[in-house]
Amino acid sequence: MPGPYDLSQEQLAALPALADQPDFRARQVWDGLYRRALPLADLTDLPRALRDRLTADPALQPALSTAVRLVADGSQTVKWGWTLHDGATIETVLMHYPDRSTVCVSTQAGCAMACSFCATGQAGFTRHLTTGEIVEQVVAAIAEARPRRVANVVFMGMGEPLANYAPMWGAVERMHGDLGFSARHLTVSTVGLVPGIRRLAKEALPVNLAVSLHAANDALRNQLVPINKRWPLAALIAACHEYRATKGRRLSFEWALIDGVNDRPSDADQLADLARPLGAHVNLIPLNPTPGYRTRGTAGNEVRAFRDLLVAQGVNATVRRNRGTDIDAACGQLAGTVAGTVAGAMSGAGAGQSVVMRPLPRSRVPN
Repeated sequence: MPGPYDLSQEQLAALPALADQPDFRARQVWDGLYRRALPLADLTDLPRALRDRLTADPALQPALSTAVRLVADGSQTVKWGWTLHDGATIETVLMHYPDRSTVCVSTQAGCAMACSFCATGQAGFTRHLTTGEIVEQVVAAIAEARPRRVANVVFMGMGEPLANYAPMWGAVERMHGDLGFSARHLTVSTVGLVPGIRRLAKEALPVNLAVSLHAANDALRNQLVPINKRWPLAALIAACHEYRATKGRRLSFEWALIDGVNDRPSDADQLADLARPLGAHVNLIPLNPTPGYRTRGTAGNEVRAFRDLLVAQGVNATVRRNRGTDIDAACGQLAGTVAGTVAGAMSGAGAGQSVVMRPLPRSRVPN
C-alpha cells in the first residue's frame, strides 16, 4: 500500500478528500508534506473538517510505523526501527554534528549483496522500498532535527541503492525538487553495481557517488564483497572513471578496516594505486561489530597508521568517527531486526517509545 510520499501532485489532488476542494488546497497539502514536513493533522491552515478527511484517507496513512526509537552519543545519534505495511522492517539513522545533521536512509528491507562483514547482508533480502518509503525516512529526520537543519542525505542504510534503481532515483528527485536538497548534499552508495554507476552518470542531477570498496585486489574483494565476482575491480574502476569524467564530482571509496585482513601496508599501496588517479577521497571506517562476523576491526593506532600510508602516497584519506555503535546504528550494523532490537533494548518500554542507550564498557562490546 503506497503512503503519502508515493503520490504525485496530480494523484494527491485527485484523492476523494480533495476532489471537491479548490486547487490551492492540494498545493497547501503538498507544501505541508514536503516543505514544512508536518503530519496532516498539524496543517492548521486547512479547515478542521478537511484535515479530518485527509487523515482518514487510506492513501495518506504514513508508510512507516515506529517500532523503536533509540538514541546515543548524548542524543546526537538517533536510530529508528520502522515497521512497514507488510511487516517488513527497516532502519534509519540521524546524526547531528556541530555544523550539520545527516540522515542515513535505507533503500531495501534487507540486502542481497551478502557482504560477509555487514549485518544487513547477513540478514538477507526481503524486498525493495518504494520511493515514498525512502522519502518518508528523510521527512521524519527533518521533523526530528528541528530547529537544526538536515543538510545531507546519504543512501548508506539497509540495502544496495543501485539494485533498487528507479524508486531510489525517484526519491533523489523528490528530495531535490520538493524537499530542497542540493544534489551535492545527496550521496548514493554502492558496493559496485557497474551498470547502475553508468546509469547514474547519465542522470541530470550530479549526486555524490560513494563506492564501498573494502579491498583493492580481486582475490580479497571476492571474499568480502561477493558481487565483485560479477563486476571485478577493472570494470568497477573503469565505471568510476566514467562517472568522474561525466559529472566532474569527486567520488569516495569506503573502506572498513578489518584487523589482519585489509589493513596491511600492501593493502594501502593497492588502494592508493586505485584512488590516486581518480582523485578519490578515502573514508576509513574501523570495522563495527556484527553477530555474524567475529573478526575484529583494526585498532585505532593502526587505523591512523594506515591513513598516514595513504596520505604519504598523495591520497586524501580521513577516518570516519563511529557513531551509534552501542545501538547498532553504525556503518554495517543496520539489520532491520526490530523484534530483536526491541527485545534487547526496550526492557519495560512500550513499542514506539524512545530508549536512551549509554555506551557499554569496552570489555562488554562484542568483537
